[in-house]
Amino acid sequence: MVHLTFYAALLSGIATTIAAPTRRSMVVHESRELPLYFAHAGAPNPDTTLNLRIALTANDRNGLEQKLWDVSTPGSALYGQHLSFDETKAFAAPHPDTVQAVTSWLNENNITSVSTSGAFDEWLKFSVPVSTANSLFNANYQLYTEIGGPTQLTRTLAYSIPADLQQHINLIHPSTDFVRQIKGAKLGGPVPNSNSNTARALAAPASCNSVVTPACLQAMYGIPTTKATQTKNTIGVTGFVDEWPQTADMAAFLTKLNTAVPSDTLWTEKNVDFGVDPQHPGDAGLEANLDTQYTIGLANGVPVTYYSVGLGFTDGIEGFLDVMNFFNALPTPDNVLTTSYGLDEASISTSLANQLCDAYMAAGARGVSVLFASGDGGVAGAQSQNCTTFQPAFPSGCPFLTSVGATQNTTETAASFTSGGFSNYWTRPSYQTAAVNEYLSTLGETYPGLYNNTGRGFPDVSAQGINVEIINAGESITAIGTSCSSPIFASVIGLINDRLIAAKKPPLGFLNPFLYANPSAFTDITTGENPGCGTNGFSAGVGWDPISGLGTPLFDKLLAAAGV
Repeated sequence: MVHLTFYAALLSGIATTIAAPTRRSMVVHESRELPLYFAHAGAPNPDTTLNLRIALTANDRNGLEQKLWDVSTPGSALYGQHLSFDETKAFAAPHPDTVQAVTSWLNENNITSVSTSGAFDEWLKFSVPVSTANSLFNANYQLYTEIGGPTQLTRTLAYSIPADLQQHINLIHPSTDFVRQIKGAKLGGPVPNSNSNTARALAAPASCNSVVTPACLQAMYGIPTTKATQTKNTIGVTGFVDEWPQTADMAAFLTKLNTAVPSDTLWTEKNVDFGVDPQHPGDAGLEANLDTQYTIGLANGVPVTYYSVGLGFTDGIEGFLDVMNFFNALPTPDNVLTTSYGLDEASISTSLANQLCDAYMAAGARGVSVLFASGDGGVAGAQSQNCTTFQPAFPSGCPFLTSVGATQNTTETAASFTSGGFSNYWTRPSYQTAAVNEYLSTLGETYPGLYNNTGRGFPDVSAQGINVEIINAGESITAIGTSCSSPIFASVIGLINDRLIAAKKPPLGFLNPFLYANPSAFTDITTGENPGCGTNGFSAGVGWDPISGLGTPLFDKLLAAAGV
């Protein structure tokens, strides 16, 4: 009996040892310096709850990228054969072993309330006190406040993960990201003078030098006025920071500026993060009205979906991640998705930037043309700021989307505020290698060390972006920014997709390989600069350049290039 008790006690001790969590070997996964536009604001209460997410590695991320190139590159045997949701998920979802490995580690540390999220179940979500997060990730979460701004964050400048889980974890979020509140279009004003402009094949009324309307764009770019016929072909518009389009403003806009579109034409609303769309003149949003009026009002007959992203986001990046999780989960996503907001690339970590960029890649593989305004800070980033080196905008540097810059005047010159340059996070994709190398050969040794000369160049294309007329809160006003340019270009692609689908062909999907293969389908913009960081910025020139991209669209030539 004594011996049995001894062995029972021994076995009990072994069981206790096995059950106790063991500290794994940890490695630093991400670290950074505090951005200049944030200041330390003290330590948080250790009991403050942090809502965290772990991004799990995809089952076959590289396989999905190859599929994107296959279905998006003209001349490929698979061109236009876009993936279904299930086919995309087979690549993008984490392997069950990955889910099990990371979940087990969390369980070992008494974190048992864990749920999956994301379009492809690629995120694990859980909530823990700050003290637990610090211990779990060898982190030091602190309070930070934006200098001269409203943003307050709880972030860490470094964190670690178990060495044996590195192949399973992309990032912990939020952690090392310092994102300021995003901004949309601005009110227009006097048009800056330009001494030299690009001659163009299509003329437009002289009044378009002062105020840009749908009629101006139809004349300049050859955009058809006839109604689209394919109701399943749609354009998606994202809206953030309590920007809401107004039905009364839409009716007034169509009545005044494009009577070919019935004045009662509206968008379909989808809400993310408790988004809403209140209908009162005091709720009118300049950006939201701009984006919906220049998709509905320009792409005559193409249905528009408005994604209202509310302030209930918990992704730490203004809802950018949440809206893509929502969008990519749709069984039938819009054929075009345009966004007129952006961030500075340096404000988010490379891991998070890649995670979002891969979300755009997944959309592209499914046949979605993802468009973003390139930003309004010249070479100083998405929004102008003090800088000593050029600041790329995000997500324009992502190689899996189309970045849209701005032009002005009827003969068109590049707008000086257009954010353009080269990414510090992504290398140059093959579809633009020749075009960008040609530009760099003319740039020579200008600006040594101020930009990454091996990075992905942006913008890809341009469209009008100064003094674009809209109706906002019942008043006729003008807007300025690349925010104007992205929905305009989205309308061009939406109308081309209409013709393709009517001809029993697939939509264009991810655009860039097609666009760079057809530079003659654009009016080349050869004048203009985008100053910033104490310099004149980059100059427009013959061919692609990092202020106007390939140039502005010529509808008939793009349509012919698409094979319609």
